[in-house]
Amino acid sequence: GADVYSFQEEEPVLDPHLAKHLAHFGIDMLHMHGTENGLQDNDIKPRVSEWEVIQESGTKLKPMYGPGYTGLKNLGNSCYLSSVMQAIFSIPEFQRAYVGNLPRIFDYSPLDPTQDFNTQMTKLGHGLLSGQYSKPPVKSELIEQVMKEEHKPQQNGISPRMFKAFVSKSHPEFSSNRQQDAQEFFLHLVNLVERNRIGSENPSDVFRFLVEERIQCCQTRKVRYTERVDYLMQLPVAMEAATNKDELIAYELTRREAEANRRPLPELVRAKIPFSACLQAFSEPDNVDDFWSSALQAKSAGVKTSRFASFPEYLVVQIKKFTFGLDWVPKKFDVSIDMPDLLDINHLRARGLQPGEEELPDISPPIVIPDDSKDRLMNQLIDPSDIDESSVMQLAEMGFPLEACRKAVYFTGNMGAEVAFNWIIVHMEEPDFAEPLTMPGYGGAASAGASVFGATGLDNQPPEEIVAIITSMGFQRNQAIQALRATNNNLERALDWIFSHPEFEEDSDFVIEMENNANANIISEAKPEGPRVKDGSGTYELFAFISHMGTSTMSGHYICHIKKEGRWVIYNDHKVCASERPPKDLGYMYFYHRIPS
Repeated sequence: GADVYSFQEEEPVLDPHLAKHLAHFGIDMLHMHGTENGLQDNDIKPRVSEWEVIQESGTKLKPMYGPGYTGLKNLGNSCYLSSVMQAIFSIPEFQRAYVGNLPRIFDYSPLDPTQDFNTQMTKLGHGLLSGQYSKPPVKSELIEQVMKEEHKPQQNGISPRMFKAFVSKSHPEFSSNRQQDAQEFFLHLVNLVERNRIGSENPSDVFRFLVEERIQCCQTRKVRYTERVDYLMQLPVAMEAATNKDELIAYELTRREAEANRRPLPELVRAKIPFSACLQAFSEPDNVDDFWSSALQAKSAGVKTSRFASFPEYLVVQIKKFTFGLDWVPKKFDVSIDMPDLLDINHLRARGLQPGEEELPDISPPIVIPDDSKDRLMNQLIDPSDIDESSVMQLAEMGFPLEACRKAVYFTGNMGAEVAFNWIIVHMEEPDFAEPLTMPGYGGAASAGASVFGATGLDNQPPEEIVAIITSMGFQRNQAIQALRATNNNLERALDWIFSHPEFEEDSDFVIEMENNANANIISEAKPEGPRVKDGSGTYELFAFISHMGTSTMSGHYICHIKKEGRWVIYNDHKVCASERPPKDLGYMYFYHRIPS
């Protein structure tokens, strides 16, 4: 027998029948033979995998106890949730909003607190920060562990079962036991915080920032500037800028030769990508697909550049490690990026319309064909019950979320898996990519079509069909009505209006009065406010990062490193230890806080 790693116990265990188990996979460990280089198979230097590096295997990690050092039990592929929540509750604004208001939140919680977001957030935050569930073992427990040959102190952590059940409720992916994308869960959590804020206090304000998008018509050189709200910065992986290309080529040749000859694989060589190259790739112009130039009133080539119209208090950076291979199978870039401890992005500050630039005319296309999931809700498409499940399963087998596959097949009219796959490629970066398909009822294609193209009734009362569509997305009825009135009943513009005015709250009496006087010729509108942002300097310091191990977001494992009291701490589910070698170059999501100027 020999020691093998057990994922259930999360530590090495003795396997007395290892030879028999390996033989099942065609490995004969009892008759290992010499290789061409004269070494025995078991003398080959083990590869340094990301699992070993990220979890800091091979180092003696000292367990940490006390307030802020409590782990979370893994409920079965719930590490994505645990990692995000550990990072979230290391932020003072979230600590104050929930744990700081614990008495008031608990006193005013509903009869069923299991169905209240703020109660569940406060309960989880208190469990992580109080220290009541992270106490070092007493002397008698240590003696008992030694007697049982359990030399490592046991950390139990707390179970986030009730919290996970609530935040994942009605979500087809997060409510399952499958592995998920930590970035998608982060945005899902921010959305829940926004919708359940306590009074005027909204801790997610610390993540919100404005992005200025500059679109230029390549033919006329005219430009258009728009702003949108975002909560994280997505950095592309600049593989072409790898500094060790010769090593990568040599490794790939050696690996293929070893696979062909069934020899042990060589030690892994990772691409080393400069962070500056990723930042440069982020700032470069992107081509705009199907760009319609209002200056030419025709389709033309267009490019888009993005800049920060404001800098957030806390900047979340996601490394876009996941892509598709030549065979269209999802894969992950196993790369090393020299992420800086101090980050300065002030040079990415938006500057607005520049002298000499001419704006594109504010003219809409004569016919707008919706091309995203929200717009397609207005089209007369197939009945949801008639979705081709075989195409859905073909896409799901590629590793895509099941609900995203259903939407792809639905919005492409059952035209096959290949067409639906193209839809997925276009829409997979959208925040609601994995949200369930919802089809509210509406009457008649004529009224729906007129609404999409901005047709307005004589009484300027938004059609109930469009109001129902917006409210089905989770927005309030008064928000839907005000947004549609402000945008001439255009669904696409109304959604943009809502997202760009999250702090606007219309007086309920005003809404009732407006609905009762729908035929009024003069309609007074409250002046909406812009989204609330905490602008400031673009200089940041790294304080946390989340790492992913595995080949896809649908598999693998997440852990989190957080800098506390001047040193890095590793949070690996229920185990919380002092970090010896934090793998900052292998992270997936990075959390920076602003350095006061």
